[in-house]
Amino acid sequence: MASKQKSIKMFSSGQSASIAPWLGIAAIIVLIDQITKITVNKMFTFGESVPVTSFFNLVLAYNKGAAFSFLANESGWQRYVFTGVAIAAVIFITYLLKRHAGQRLFCWALALILGGAVGNVIDRVLYGHVIDFLDFYIPNSSLPHWPAFNVADMAIVGGAILFVIDELRRVGK
Repeated sequence: MASKQKSIKMFSSGQSASIAPWLGIAAIIVLIDQITKITVNKMFTFGESVPVTSFFNLVLAYNKGAAFSFLANESGWQRYVFTGVAIAAVIFITYLLKRHAGQRLFCWALALILGGAVGNVIDRVLYGHVIDFLDFYIPNSSLPHWPAFNVADMAIVGGAILFVIDELRRVGK
């Protein structure tokens, strides 16, 4: 009975050692990301844009660079650098998940970032670029459209936000 109480206490205090749930969340992100990218890639031609609302289009765009198309116009070396950096990040995030598996908010952040990183690495390896398709903008404005993005990018940004919230909560304790 004492062993059972200890395991219940261990689980409720956030010290569970299993990374399986976090890897499952990352896998769901990868699945949703890849399904949406494959769908848009099959339904649209490159550069095609379909208005959905007055501030949002679906568009098929290819990004050979990093966030905001950083280094997209380089000769192609960036594909390998960004893939290598993402693979290193995946390994480091997996290590952090294993080490801190019981810290729920921290691991949610890591799982989202992990899923997004893997989703974009798959694109870089298979196609040489990342498929983007979500295009938001301010209607009737001279401002340019926000750079197109995808589900993986949303997961990475969401994970980064959760990471900041988690750090602020830690500092507050």
